[in-house]
This record gives sequence, structure tokens and C-alpha cells, in this order.
Amino acid sequence: MKKKPFSWRSQAFRALVYQVLAITGIGLVVWFLAHNTATNMRIRGIQSGFDFLTSAAGFDIGESLYPFDSGEPYWRAFLIGVTNTLRVAVLGIVLTTILGTLIGIGRFSRNVLVRGLCATYVEVFRNIPILLQLLMWYLLFTELLPASTEPLVLGPLFLSKGGLNFPIPIWASGHAWAAWALVAGLLPAWLYRRRSILMFERTGHPASTFWMPLLVVLCCGALGWLLGGAPANFDNPKQGEFAIENGGALTPEFLSVLLGLTIYTAAFVAEVVRSGIQSVPRGQVEAASALGLSPAQEMRLVTLPQALRVIIPPMTNQYLNLTKNSSLAVAIGYPDVVSIANTAINQTGRAVECISVIMLVYLSTSLATSLLMNWYNARSAIKER
Repeated sequence: MKKKPFSWRSQAFRALVYQVLAITGIGLVVWFLAHNTATNMRIRGIQSGFDFLTSAAGFDIGESLYPFDSGEPYWRAFLIGVTNTLRVAVLGIVLTTILGTLIGIGRFSRNVLVRGLCATYVEVFRNIPILLQLLMWYLLFTELLPASTEPLVLGPLFLSKGGLNFPIPIWASGHAWAAWALVAGLLPAWLYRRRSILMFERTGHPASTFWMPLLVVLCCGALGWLLGGAPANFDNPKQGEFAIENGGALTPEFLSVLLGLTIYTAAFVAEVVRSGIQSVPRGQVEAASALGLSPAQEMRLVTLPQALRVIIPPMTNQYLNLTKNSSLAVAIGYPDVVSIANTAINQTGRAVECISVIMLVYLSTSLATSLLMNWYNARSAIKER
């Protein structure tokens, strides 16, 4: 007997009804919490709403990528906090990937000293809470280093309690030419890499899929720099009467957060890489050795490509942890989005709104990271024939 589409005996209809009831229930709970919160805030005379974002912030921000004045609105202050958070997160992810991968591979070194140092690094740094590591690095930069009047001079670099000062190029049109040439160089580099992969699959002879494409991009950038007049003037830091003047600078707070997050998360990434390499069957390594591949070629061409399917999912979790752990930067005074929100709460009393902004920022960055890594995971998966 054929079931009617809207009959209670239909499993699909019952499932639809249960889903509608569940969504309705969740909506009622959210409405009740929001209504109850708004009512209590109104009774206590607490203002609510996001209209404060257009008001003057009334405070300065010690570190930002672009100028900010206390008379500018709160939304611009939050934007600076977001850029500071992203600056730490993106640089931290890049450095963590490099350091963690090297340490994870070092766990398989034939040199006992290298293998022991890598294992010691993992066991030490992953078992010390990240907040303590951030405080340790901050105390190192602010207490143990010399004052800005007597900095450590490392070639063109100046290291002191005021941070790290370094030369920066003086902007000219040639730099714009170089930047556009680097972007344009991505196309021939991609074509060369694709051709190398196809040739390797057809002939079995390995070709460079990283260094040569990188060289192509750099050569294009150098050509654009030459066509733009080859500007080579730098703004070098110099010793002033009370502080280091000119050049670029990285504050102790930024360095502490970046080093703390990188070194802590790299210990977990190293274990992810180690487990991924160990998941590759031993026979694959023996077959690579039988073909005459060197240990470096075996790791690059045989082991790591197969280990990626195990490495990428937990690696994504570590990237998300690093991004969310950056919120601890408020403990050492780095002006990230959490620090800006705390200042805004103290001045406006809009706690719910400011916390909502923080939640939205970290939710957006985490979802973007997950989408990017899921795309890379699908691209790197071994395709069955």
C-alpha cells in the first residue's frame, strides 16, 4: 500500500515535523533569552544597541597598522583590533607550520642528538600552559633586555626593551612594479609546476615543484623592480637620545604573543606531523629506497604526500587553537580585538554588544580557516583509480 506524502506513517513526513518542532523550540528559547535580557536591562536603566560604534572612542591605541586618533569612532578602533589579531594569527600559522613540520620530521632523524632535541622540545613546550609562556616571553623582552638607550646591535637590527627595530624600504613606484610583477609571476609558476607534475607522472623522473616555481616568481618580481627604476633606498633605524628612531619596529607585546603562540602550537603540530608520517606503511619507504631515492626525496615525494591525508584534519584544529589562543594577548597588553572590546565595555557599559563583536570576529576567522583547510584537504586527498 502506497503511503500518503503527508501521512504520519511516512518516515520522511515525521522527520520533517520533528525538524520543524526542533527549530521552533530553539527559536523560542533564543527569543525568550533575548527578551528577558532586554527587559532586565531596561528595568536597570542599562543602555543597549550598537549605536555606540559611531561615537568617538576617546582613547588611543598603542600599536596599529594605520593611524588612529582618539576622536575616531569605536568601529574603527574595533577594526584596528581585528587587524592586530589577524596579523598575529596569520604570521603565527605560517611560522608554526614551518617550525612544527621541521621538528616533526626531526623526530625521525638518524642523528640521536637531533632526534632527542626535537623530542625534548615537544615534551617541554606542550606541557607548559600557553599563558605562562606568553608571560615568560614578555618578561624576557621587558626586563632582561637592555634599555632603548643601550640596545643590542645585530647588524642593521636594534633589540631592546622597546622592541625590535629594523630597516624598511622607502616607498617608490618601483616597489609597486615589483609587487604587480610578483602577482603576474604566479601564472607561469603555476604552469611550470603543473607541467612538472605531469612529466613526473608520465616519465617517473622527479622535477622541482616548489623551488623552481618560487624562483620564477622571484625572477618576475626582480624584473618588475628593475623596470621600475630599481629603488634601493632604506629608512634605517638609528640611535636617538632617548629611543631608537626611524625604521620599522615590532613592539615587545607583539613579539611576545607571536613567539609564545608559535613555539607552543609548533609542539602540537610536530606531533601531528610525526603521527602522519608514521601512518605511511613501512613498505612505501622500503620501495622508495629500492628505487634509489635519497632520504630527502623519499620524504618529499613518497612519505609526506601520503601523510597529508592524516596530517591536514588535526592540523586544522591547531590553526584554530592558535587563532583563538591569541585572545590571551590581552594579558600582556597587546591591543587585539579583546583588548579593544574590554576598553569599550569600561567606557560604554555595552558588555553584550562588545562580547558579541568578539564572538563574531573569532567565529568568522575560524570558519574561514576551516573552509580553506577543507578545500586543501579535498585537493590533497589521494584519488582512488
